[in-house]
Amino acid sequence: MLRKFLFLIALSTFLAYSIFSLSDRDAALPEKGVFDISFMGEKVGYEEYTWQSTETGYLLTVRGRMTKPIPMVIDKLTIRLDHAFIPSQYYFEGSVSGVRQEVLSVINEGQVENVILVAGQEQKTEVKIRRDAFLLPNPVYSPYMVLTKKFPCSLTEKAEFSAYVIPHFESPFTLESSEENPCLMIMDLAGTETQIGMDDGGKLMSLTIPLQNLEVVRVSE
Repeated sequence: MLRKFLFLIALSTFLAYSIFSLSDRDAALPEKGVFDISFMGEKVGYEEYTWQSTETGYLLTVRGRMTKPIPMVIDKLTIRLDHAFIPSQYYFEGSVSGVRQEVLSVINEGQVENVILVAGQEQKTEVKIRRDAFLLPNPVYSPYMVLTKKFPCSLTEKAEFSAYVIPHFESPFTLESSEENPCLMIMDLAGTETQIGMDDGGKLMSLTIPLQNLEVVRVSE
């Protein structure tokens, strides 16, 4: 009888451990999705992304292509961030307007070292940005999900931040939640409004730039 009792305890412990292990594993699974890009009502491209947790923070990986308003091919784009969403590394490989480009940026406490390879010519630059600046390469839209991950339907008042349109320039921007919908954020960057929609878990669902007649919509997991 005692042996049976001990066996049941051991079995219960094993099952509980297995359930928790599976839950932890599922929580660590990467988030994947696809965005359709439309310009003036016409589908002009797509972006596929993977967002995953790492030991040091988060990793965003993107690939895709677009024909308008700027022809672009993203063979690979990665952004590494720490757990506070502070960027540490950026890499892009692809083409913009038919010109092959490769960009590697290493960021440490707001100090950026860029190595840019364009049409076979290498250029190195150094720039100082705000430590907590968001990396928003133009014209790529998946990186806007860093905003929704950091503020998942939780921005209570209008605030000012900084965007590094990597690797070219840094610009301040404001961000506030819509009065009607806390899961819709309004971004104002240099006078251009961007509407950023998310679900209640902080997953980027849509991005609209009315002035540019551009809309990005999540179409699949």
